[in-house]
Amino acid sequence: MAIFGSLFGLQAVPAMLQQIPAAQTVWAIVFGAGIYGGILATLVASFAKRWVRVVNAYVSFAYLAALIGWPLVVLEPLAVATERPWLWLLCTVATSTAAIAFSTWQATAYLIVAPVVYGLVRITPGGGGATWQSASFDIAYAVILGGAVLILITLLRQAAASVDSAQGTALDRYAHAVRQHATEVERVHVDSIVHDSVLTTLLSAARSFTPEAKDLATRMSLNAMGHLKDAAAASPDDDATVALTQLARRIADATTTLSGPFELRTRRVGSGSIPLQCSEAVYSATMQAMINSLQHAGTGDDVHRWLVVEGAEGGGIRIGIGDDGAGFAFDTVPSERLGLRVSIIERVANAGGSVEVDAGIDRGAVIWITWPRALAPDPDPTAVDTVSSSTAPTREGQPL
Repeated sequence: MAIFGSLFGLQAVPAMLQQIPAAQTVWAIVFGAGIYGGILATLVASFAKRWVRVVNAYVSFAYLAALIGWPLVVLEPLAVATERPWLWLLCTVATSTAAIAFSTWQATAYLIVAPVVYGLVRITPGGGGATWQSASFDIAYAVILGGAVLILITLLRQAAASVDSAQGTALDRYAHAVRQHATEVERVHVDSIVHDSVLTTLLSAARSFTPEAKDLATRMSLNAMGHLKDAAAASPDDDATVALTQLARRIADATTTLSGPFELRTRRVGSGSIPLQCSEAVYSATMQAMINSLQHAGTGDDVHRWLVVEGAEGGGIRIGIGDDGAGFAFDTVPSERLGLRVSIIERVANAGGSVEVDAGIDRGAVIWITWPRALAPDPDPTAVDTVSSSTAPTREGQPL
């Protein structure tokens, strides 16, 4: 509106310069400078996005004041008798600035008042002495044109208000969802630490009767306290990273702290890195999978366990924990058992990875942990879930 108002103002400059000699020079300059200064100020304020309504209100009142004072400053009425006062060319500009500066009802009132005042001025000698019929046509034209602009501005305002309202509602819902997600992630994190660090340590300590078992329980308690300390100090916004080779070495070294042997099959993992929080999730999930194998797959030399650490597509890491022990059916795992669902699957999923469980009763189990999560292919109705129990693992730790 400021740009078009400036163009309309430039259109009225020749008529203003032509009619200045017929009016008092000082007041003519004051009227012209006051109105054109305001139009220029609307242009500046609109681009600066400051004082927009104040400046537009000034232009509306300045135009109305100039219109009322026009018959008093004209010295030679006959000089403008053949033409309309140059203020007529700015009537639409004034009604447009009123539409921006005022509310809809106030702008509507100004839309009626300004053209009517012009019509009254138009029939005076200083306004050209036009007939009532001619002045009425000018009033109707000004009201129709200004009304179209007012309707357009009102519609744009309503559309903008609807967009703002919808955006505000969406942001509120998104903020609520983010808070719920953060609470759920924190719950899973705390549940995982309590389950696979604290409870496992307490259970191991309760079953410790030999010096070796007591020594293992002591090391597990130190690790549990370390996990709790790290969880308290960790920040969810921490952007630190860990090399994949360092994570692989840490997982391999962790097998020496367990009560049972794992055949280690470490392969090249690449030179990439993983965020610190994700590395902790992958490491903790791997430890929990190995502990689950030791606790539930069976004891003795008849059970063979292995650990595979290798690179994954996209510069990630893939870890396989397998055994040929008792196995289990995933669908029959009680919901209150947090080890597999929370400490492994949910923990890795929240870190941006994925878990595949390949298990069966009396056929052992293999758990594959992959980070980052591979892009899902197009949905295939014949595809099976990543968590299944239909395929038996081999002794090499690779699902058939």
